[in-house]
Amino acid sequence: MLKENELLEGKYRILRKIGQGGMSVVWLALNERANKTWAIKEVRKDGVINFEAVRQGLVGETDILKVLKHPSLPSIIDVIDTDDSLIIVMDYIEGNNLDKILSEFGAQSQENVVNWALQLCDVLGYLHTRKPPIIYRDMKPANVMLKPDGKISLIDFGTAREFKEKNLADTTCLGTVGYAAPEQFGGIGQTDARTDIYCLGATLYHVITGKNPSEPPYEMVPIRQINPKLSKGLEDIILKCTEKDPAKRYQSTSELTYALEHYQDQDEGLHKQYKKKLGVFILTAVLAVVMFIAAGAAKFLEMSQSEAVYQSYMNQADLSSDYADKIKDYISALQVSGYEDKKEPYIKIMQAYKMNDSVFTVAEAKEIEKLITLNREKLEKTDNYVDICFEAGKLYWYYFDYGNGADNQITRAKSAVVWFKEVLQHASEDYENIGMAKTYAEIGEFYRDIATQITEANDTGKYKPFYESLHTLLTEVVPNESEAEIVRLELAEMVRNTIQQYATKLKVDGIEQKELNSDLDLIQKFVSSIKTTTELTENMRVQTMQSIEDTRQMVKVAYESGGGER
Repeated sequence: MLKENELLEGKYRILRKIGQGGMSVVWLALNERANKTWAIKEVRKDGVINFEAVRQGLVGETDILKVLKHPSLPSIIDVIDTDDSLIIVMDYIEGNNLDKILSEFGAQSQENVVNWALQLCDVLGYLHTRKPPIIYRDMKPANVMLKPDGKISLIDFGTAREFKEKNLADTTCLGTVGYAAPEQFGGIGQTDARTDIYCLGATLYHVITGKNPSEPPYEMVPIRQINPKLSKGLEDIILKCTEKDPAKRYQSTSELTYALEHYQDQDEGLHKQYKKKLGVFILTAVLAVVMFIAAGAAKFLEMSQSEAVYQSYMNQADLSSDYADKIKDYISALQVSGYEDKKEPYIKIMQAYKMNDSVFTVAEAKEIEKLITLNREKLEKTDNYVDICFEAGKLYWYYFDYGNGADNQITRAKSAVVWFKEVLQHASEDYENIGMAKTYAEIGEFYRDIATQITEANDTGKYKPFYESLHTLLTEVVPNESEAEIVRLELAEMVRNTIQQYATKLKVDGIEQKELNSDLDLIQKFVSSIKTTTELTENMRVQTMQSIEDTRQMVKVAYESGGGER
């Protein structure tokens, strides 16, 4: 076991013990060479039942943290596996965890709790948007550090897991009783982003009330039963976070963030003030025009005024040359009461994303997803939802840049699948774009699944339907001059690259050589005829044209050599 003043690995001087759990001890250490302090987590092998299982959990924790970069997450510096223990060197986070703050000072102020909640939503949102998403699953006061500057940090990733669709095996006994969502204990579903929202809600309950949900009577009552001075809006938020049914919770941290930012809007006191102000306004209006209008005319006036405000925002946005102002005005149009389900603002926002710099950023993706999520219930009652999802799918497919300079067609296609699946789920059979949505979805699902299928030697037969879907886009989208030039060039290059990459696989799956050569002829014809208007698209056009002959050679080699991969 480590001890004070010991020099670990010749560079980490153990200063003092700063924490201890059931299986581990956490030490404060100083790197004497760099004059920097670190936290060192030591897990002893003796006295731990099934240490290998514990070790795997710790290795999983370190593997996750190594690839994450967020100001509210600690970084892993070193992992040392000795004969007696497993030692993890990580950032030392100065401050106290919320559990200690609760024990010393009791329930915290509403303002502080909402501030911490927003910060936790931000870090959880970061985890949930990784590829694949990371589900934290152990949110509780003991795992939230409050630093001296008022910022929070999330610690202890021992139960965090990468989200795998349909993987129900990861739900058993992971998390802390009282804070853990029902699905974390197996048998009723899989953990996902909504699981973290439940755990966050339970944590907020404890911090705002001082009542520990993991102690008798093991329940969470509405917070105003404990403190009537608390916000009704915040009470509603915590109740929704901790619904037993995940479908009734907030479905994303962005949705929860919006609710937290507006929690006071829901308070009964404010509702009364709004009603009072509305009453004064109505009374004044009636007195002014009492001889001229009736109740029905007042309603008509209200509707006319709303329409005028909506059109004003739309016209202002259309005329604006400033990108930020344009987006702001379109969003303002959607916030006009009764106009949340209008299709035009959503479509124009997405068009603005494309026109600004031909890049759809992560921040823009969060913005449009938040708008659609907030108004989804109203949108789904109209045909507009299907059109909006179809355009969102195309936006992800052709323009999404998920950062770090790693943008590529395959990742964009996989990111777009969820939107095209929404189209298929909600569209009628006679929807004009249903065939295209199905084609896009099938291609995206191929890219999503093929790596696993190759690993499992289960990919035979997958390439022909995939290629037939690509051929559909080649013949229906690329020749369409009404489509943006970047869209047509992207698709042409995707088909060419697929032929080159999978020529042998396509041969095995029964695609004739002449079919591939015929499609290469089409690509050459279409791409050479596209009149480009930017340096970017001209470079794309030239690159595809220069690569066609190499692709023909790859096809020739694949089909004229004996046999094929299986």
